[in-house]
Amino acid sequence: MSIYAGTVDSEEEALKVAADLSFPVAYGMTRADGDAIGAWWEERRDHIQPSEFLLTGSGRVMSSTYSSSPVGRMDPAETLSLVKFLDDARRARAEKK
Repeated sequence: MSIYAGTVDSEEEALKVAADLSFPVAYGMTRADGDAIGAWWEERRDHIQPSEFLLTGSGRVMSSTYSSSPVGRMDPAETLSLVKFLDDARRARAEKK
């Protein structure tokens, strides 16, 4: 499993946030970048709203979360629980074949 993040922040600000993270953080994301990944763009503050995606190895979106505030973002423990649930369901389908 891999984790990636992106922000509209400058490189300097992104490096401060990313310093304690174990995954890459892209910086300087634009509206075009947000549109490319299916994120929501907030016109008033001119930035990407929190948009989180759980993808398959082939890039298919398995789950997505959108938020317009600090509430409602993916929780790591809940996301891991979802990944395990989806993996168990995939295995069960494979066993029935």
